[in-house]
Amino acid sequence: MARRSTPEVNAGSMADIAFLLLIFFLVTTTIEKDKGIARQLPPIEPPTEKPPIIKEKNLFIVNVNKEDQLLVEEKLMDIKNLRQAAIDFLDNGGAISGSPEYCSYCKGSRDKASSDNPGKAVISVQNDRLTSYSMYITVQNELVAAYNFLRNRESQRKFGWKFTDIKAGIASGDIDEDDADKYKPKLEEIQELFPLLLSEAEPKKSGS
Repeated sequence: MARRSTPEVNAGSMADIAFLLLIFFLVTTTIEKDKGIARQLPPIEPPTEKPPIIKEKNLFIVNVNKEDQLLVEEKLMDIKNLRQAAIDFLDNGGAISGSPEYCSYCKGSRDKASSDNPGKAVISVQNDRLTSYSMYITVQNELVAAYNFLRNRESQRKFGWKFTDIKAGIASGDIDEDDADKYKPKLEEIQELFPLLLSEAEPKKSGS
């Protein structure tokens, strides 16, 4: 009796289908990128360099304990009030009128016991080792939002546009290079009015 031959399966079409599926998944799959805080860390100071001495009234201490409780200037505060408290501190303008440290564009209460001007005002963030990461990020976001609020106010006053809108437009490429070059000096001018002085190390204090 003759032996039957086993029919062969044409695998050529299956390879084509597998190749098409691979292309489909490569095209449609989105790869998530890790996101962090856009912050440039300060350069490491030489061992012989003494830390700057900061007047106590120019220092705004934000402390987060292991229970994620927020203490601002040693007083308990709800996170929703942190942004406004930081704005009030940065925008205080407590220096005496006519002095080199006087802030003509500040619109705060000009309390003599609070910060002299935004260039002197330092926000010191102190966290416990057991502080949650989500709380750490929330505090950072609120403080940066305080700076952005003041920068937007001044850029609108001086130039008629928001600082954050132009920064985002340049970063995303929505603003072309020629226009970006025109904006950059103005952005730097606004940053000089309200420099971002966030410290994660406790500076030394001097008398107020």
